[in-house]
Amino acid sequence: MAETATKLPVKAEKSAAPAPAGNWTTPFESLRREIDRLFDDFHPFDFRLPSTRSLFGRELPSLRNPGWPVAPAMDLVEKDKGYEITAELPGIDEKNVEIKLANHMLTIKGEKREEKEEKDKDYHLSERRYGSFQRSFQLPEGVDADKIEATFAKGVLTVKLPKTAEAQKAEKKIAVKPA
Repeated sequence: MAETATKLPVKAEKSAAPAPAGNWTTPFESLRREIDRLFDDFHPFDFRLPSTRSLFGRELPSLRNPGWPVAPAMDLVEKDKGYEITAELPGIDEKNVEIKLANHMLTIKGEKREEKEEKDKDYHLSERRYGSFQRSFQLPEGVDADKIEATFAKGVLTVKLPKTAEAQKAEKKIAVKPA
């Protein structure tokens, strides 16, 4: 059965605070890493067991979340007529992906929610996992913001950022000569 790509809306906002450029993590992520480092470096009492940390026989909660990274990896590729951002977002539904454009910043947000419940006569298992991400990209010069398109198919998000006609003409290839 062939699955077609779903077009996602790209919301343009007139005024918003500029998002930080580059690979931004949540404010608490550096705090989490520092606390983990302090526990790892604390030698008078070894809190570490082979697979978990323990204090007086009790497991300490891990501040790391290996099941869902801070933000999924995204590829940004320049092509002749524009740029293309792709991201693999397994387990995320297109209705949980939001794309906004404000102050020449393209922001991609997503949320993943998983719930699992098993009932048997001897046990009842209920698990919930939630996670969200946000990535922001500074738009390169020469992108036609009115023609940005986003599609989502089979867990892959593709955002196309077409170049303006002037930007396509302004490109110049420079030949590399041997010395």
